[in-house]
Amino acid sequence: MRIAVFSDVQANLQAMEVVTDDILRWDPDITITAGDLVNRGPSNLECVRLFDRLRREYGWLPVQSNHEEWVLRCLAEPPGSELEGQMRRFTDWAANQIGREHAFMLEGWADHLALEGPDHHWVHVTHGSMAGNRVGVSASVDDHQLDERLPEDVALFIGGHTHKVHRRHHKGTEVVNVGSVGSPFDGDTRASYGRFEFRDGRWHTQLVRLPYDRAMTDRQFRDSGFIDGGGPLARIIYEEWRRADMLIRHWAQQYQPAVMAGELGLEESVDIFLSGVG
Repeated sequence: MRIAVFSDVQANLQAMEVVTDDILRWDPDITITAGDLVNRGPSNLECVRLFDRLRREYGWLPVQSNHEEWVLRCLAEPPGSELEGQMRRFTDWAANQIGREHAFMLEGWADHLALEGPDHHWVHVTHGSMAGNRVGVSASVDDHQLDERLPEDVALFIGGHTHKVHRRHHKGTEVVNVGSVGSPFDGDTRASYGRFEFRDGRWHTQLVRLPYDRAMTDRQFRDSGFIDGGGPLARIIYEEWRRADMLIRHWAQQYQPAVMAGELGLEESVDIFLSGVG
């Protein structure tokens, strides 16, 4: 039995095409996207359409995530304040790219998928963990925290969300984070996904890294209007993609309280932050 899992495309079409082509060549029995197909990138509708075609033609399965939820919410609800509107401009930009007429392709996705493998070796796939789709598993999560984030009695647990590949064994469960297709945060700009094959009585894992045309994606970021139309935070998101590093959490820790209190403008805070990271 073969299973392919990819996550966190983040509307990066060039990376998604390379990964999906590689998966089709490998020819697994089941392919799952663990969410964050959209938002934070330039090609939202194209990625949605590509996945929908693969879902219809090959039976690929989706898992719901925080970014699908956020895009659908932005399509349904206006911002509650001017500041909220500024801070969510990049998601409103993504939502407008997808449009209400295509939102149905993101609706009704499961939060978790549980698959029975050979010899009752169960596999559990979700975006984050059992603690929620915004709570992932990474190397910084200790064993006590991991106890609260894993389901019981599974041979293999697969997630994403953190944009960092990670693999370890914990109390009889192999725990794998497949990283990010479109915007890794581990310093490696290549797209990542996971291959899982059951043989010799157990699951075997391969974390695959693939190069793609980043020059084309860079042009897409600029030509699509994402950087200009997505508001100040879009500039940080672009830098995250370019550097393969997490930045927006550091901006939030340093500047978001002052922005929310009205002591500092959002755009000014981004200017200061980006000048500090070089």
